[in-house]
Amino acid sequence: MAQHLDLEEQEQLDQLKHFWAQYGNLITWVLIAVLGGFAAWNGWNYWQRSQATKAAALFDEIERASDSKDAEKIERALADMKDRFGGTSYAAQGALLAAKSLFDAGKPDGAKVALAWVAEKSSDESFQAVARLRLAGVHLEGKAFDQALKVLEAPMPKAYEPLAADRRGDVLMAQGKGDDAKAQYQKAWDGLSNRNEYRQLVQVKLAALGVDVSPAPASNEAAR
Repeated sequence: MAQHLDLEEQEQLDQLKHFWAQYGNLITWVLIAVLGGFAAWNGWNYWQRSQATKAAALFDEIERASDSKDAEKIERALADMKDRFGGTSYAAQGALLAAKSLFDAGKPDGAKVALAWVAEKSSDESFQAVARLRLAGVHLEGKAFDQALKVLEAPMPKAYEPLAADRRGDVLMAQGKGDDAKAQYQKAWDGLSNRNEYRQLVQVKLAALGVDVSPAPASNEAAR
């Protein structure tokens, strides 16, 4: 009986040796690839976390510089952010904050550069849309009406289309094109939800142009 088991074990061992001789290298390479991929994934996640931490620190620096109204420091921190962490959401947020602070500090050109960078380089459509709306506003303030309208020609996410129409209306009004502005304000009004508070401002603009979009009061018959 013991000899039978020894022979059976020897046969199984020979089969295992044959299998390993045939597939051993393949199994080894597959294991190396799997373990290497796992290590790479962990390394990528670590790198991502490290990048986010460093980008957050730079965003805080932009925020502090904005609070202290230090325009030169804002521009330096933003340049550093764009160079080192341009692909992060912190960079887009930092540029939007920097643009507002630079505009308030009387540096509209710096604000335009920051906003144009977000509009062109951000991977987030919402950040791009916000940047274009604000950039058009800066051009409007500088009476660069054609440039403002050109900025607003770019496609927008659907949620931002009414706001783009409203901004176009503002530019057209500044150009003295009341009828064209009215059409854009109407488009904005139609696109905004009645729960959106900004819709009330659009209603005021339409009213100034002689358009009443307030809901009609319910009739007595309907009330019954």
